[in-house]
Amino acid sequence: MLNPHFITVSDCLRNQFSLVRTRSVTLSEPLSEEDCCVQAMPDASPIKWHLAHTTWFFETFILEKFETDFQAHDPAFRVLYNSYYNGVGDKHPRAQRGMLTRPSLAEVLAYRTNVDDRVQALLAKHDLFSPHSKELAMLVELGLQHEQQHQELMMTDLKYLLSLNPLKPAYSGEALEPALTPPAIAWLEFDAGVVEIGHASDSFCFDNELPKHRQFVEKFSLASRLVTNGEYLEFVKAGGYQEPTLWLSEGWDWVRTERLGHPLYWHPALSASPDEKHTTWLEFTLHGLLPLDLHRPVTHLSFFEAEAYARWVGARLPTESEWEHAACKVDMIPGNLVPNLHPEPSTNHAALTDTFGVAWQWTTSSYAPYPGYVSAEGAIGEYNGKFMVNQYVLRGSSCATPTGHARATYRNFFPSTARWQFTGIRLAK
Repeated sequence: MLNPHFITVSDCLRNQFSLVRTRSVTLSEPLSEEDCCVQAMPDASPIKWHLAHTTWFFETFILEKFETDFQAHDPAFRVLYNSYYNGVGDKHPRAQRGMLTRPSLAEVLAYRTNVDDRVQALLAKHDLFSPHSKELAMLVELGLQHEQQHQELMMTDLKYLLSLNPLKPAYSGEALEPALTPPAIAWLEFDAGVVEIGHASDSFCFDNELPKHRQFVEKFSLASRLVTNGEYLEFVKAGGYQEPTLWLSEGWDWVRTERLGHPLYWHPALSASPDEKHTTWLEFTLHGLLPLDLHRPVTHLSFFEAEAYARWVGARLPTESEWEHAACKVDMIPGNLVPNLHPEPSTNHAALTDTFGVAWQWTTSSYAPYPGYVSAEGAIGEYNGKFMVNQYVLRGSSCATPTGHARATYRNFFPSTARWQFTGIRLAK
């Protein structure tokens, strides 16, 4: 599941464990118990479930394996909070996670405390020379990376939930300043050649980033920044959602079936002026319902919408090889969970901006194994490999990605119709 390098079980790992686990609870603190229990759609999960499932991961894959006198905190949790690990056993139906009014939020938080204390005790007694230290540390790091993925999901799932409330409540009361006018898109050219793709260093990576391998790319150009709300609004105004020639066949069928005419979270409203009847636009954000900021990167687009827009402007989406080759030449821009929680365009005037920490960027690459890919043995091997079908790769990271979680080789993936994540557009030619 990650690189087989040696990781010392140390105070550093214990501190990181505490920081990541605390952050998940902190993210839930502005919410009511009702907020934490509701499931807005089958693809999303309740906040309470996220808090419990990430705890289940540590209990199932670490405590059960390494505790000499292991006893489950509650045997029923093994089924309730199993997500998709068939090798572990039965699972509660995904679409019915919002029905779990019990255990209560307080019981889930007590579950977290119990497992946290036991993991910390386990780490404290394993020294550098313990034969299990390497495997233990690798699994703990995997569990922390897994929890950071769920921290991002907590925010995107919550945003979808709050958007369904007619009160349009805000998660964050922090004021959101208008974005600065971005520079015009510049086209950055990259020569054809053989490039190396995939993770190679001793730092953490998921197994789907391995192995490092060579691929040939033709000469291509990549847009210097992401597409903005204002630019995408021109596509909407031009009737882009009504023009079948811009859409892939399956995408056009989806648009017509769902009766779509604009991005998720956009809300058209008539002008208040009686003499000037025109449409103004609002956008639901984690800061509440706000006027659409034309200068911010457009987000919450499906692959179909991103691909149609690219076709409309005479461009295309990049392949993941092109994206990674270009991104390896820029500095990492860390993500920021709080307080922004909204795409913040980079003020960095480097040639390639908004690469990380703004919006996930669709590619035309189907999610498939790299040449030589080998999944881990046992249930832990179900983490990535079995999802390598009918999905597209996204690269970069978003404004909801925890700091330190992103890297140039990271392969996110979603179905072509997914819109509730912070997904945007970087154009290529």
